[in-house]
Amino acid sequence: MLYYEIGSTDLELSAEDLKKGLYEAFGKIGKKEKVLAIPPDYTRLPSRAGELTEFAWQYYGDALTDVLPALGTHSPMSGYQVSSMFGQLPAYLIREHDWRNDVVTVGIVPAGFVKEVSGGVVEFPWPAQINKLLLNGNFDLILSIGQVVPHEVVGMANYNKNIFVGTGGVEGINKSHFIGAAYGMERMMGHADTPVRRIFNYASENFTNQLPIVYVQTVVGVDKTDGNIKTRGLYIGDDLEVFDKAAKLALSVNFEMLDKPLKKVVVYLDPSEFKSTWLGNKSIYRTRMAIDDGGELIVLAPALKEFGEDKEIDRLIRKYGYFGTSQTLKACDENVELRNNLSAAAHLIHGSSEGRFSITYCPGKGPDNLTQTEIESVGFRYADLDEVTAKYNPSNLREGINIMPDGEEIFYISNPALGLWAFKDRFEY
Repeated sequence: MLYYEIGSTDLELSAEDLKKGLYEAFGKIGKKEKVLAIPPDYTRLPSRAGELTEFAWQYYGDALTDVLPALGTHSPMSGYQVSSMFGQLPAYLIREHDWRNDVVTVGIVPAGFVKEVSGGVVEFPWPAQINKLLLNGNFDLILSIGQVVPHEVVGMANYNKNIFVGTGGVEGINKSHFIGAAYGMERMMGHADTPVRRIFNYASENFTNQLPIVYVQTVVGVDKTDGNIKTRGLYIGDDLEVFDKAAKLALSVNFEMLDKPLKKVVVYLDPSEFKSTWLGNKSIYRTRMAIDDGGELIVLAPALKEFGEDKEIDRLIRKYGYFGTSQTLKACDENVELRNNLSAAAHLIHGSSEGRFSITYCPGKGPDNLTQTEIESVGFRYADLDEVTAKYNPSNLREGINIMPDGEEIFYISNPALGLWAFKDRFEY
């Protein structure tokens, strides 16, 4: 059922608009005694999910007993991040998701189904895993809050991905990431109907349909005229319709089709959001279909301090590096530790240009930042941040095409997590 919908490419929703829409939906849902909210973590700050979670707490009061940020494999939120994202929401409501220990398997998607939807590229059963709090908390309402936006693993982020990955477990996350990588993220990004999504939908229909989940989905994008982040849509409902409607708008808001491939792309990673290549490599995922053969991607990453948010994944990235599909698959065949961490293997595949274009990372120079040696050891190029920003200063660049004083043409992106860019001849419909 769809409880509320509003959205268009030229709409700009204020905080009051979001609150009004949310409360209208809550009125239709009716009185609840015990509520769980599952928002994203700080890495999805522009989603407006923090405000929506705070509004939900204001509406339900003491009935909202738990807030479980959908960390997936990410690091737990700091006190500063909690207060910055969720405002006046009491910190004692926050629960930390542990993807290694806090999960239960609610069902198994058969290997035959996985093989069918993946076109035969993968044939193994997929475990639907969720945080045990969802099952054991006796909630009469679970609010899954987040942003629908193009995504490298599932095609379009959010909806039941927030449940099965955001609160998922090791095996479920590892295998879902690997399915997406094996099928090919360039065949999926920007698409709502993908193999991984079909697997998640199977799990929703068969294993979690008894849970009282209502999805609160925003569509947020960077305005190409002024460079500001604007909220274009809000969709609230309890079935696939809410995702489909949000995904259709997100494709219009977050996807830019280009008439020619790009020779040089400069991406800025906001230091408050991007501290790892696990997240920062969205600069690669979201631009790879736009960059020309022999082109260059430059990533300005002032806060880059690690490769993986998870310590074990960080170790595996350092050991095996971003050296392409064939080398990663060979490493999987030869090393059980990588076979047992397929999300890391998938990430290594996603993070390589397969030698088609160069990737240069420019980390900051603080004591916690990744060094030139570390950057180059995993297969990326390194450049000095100060030198590069002297030439490509984010404060002087506008979204999209910029012509530099020397006549050079570059394409600038201020937040890769909010978009998808592709050359028209490379995008698969």
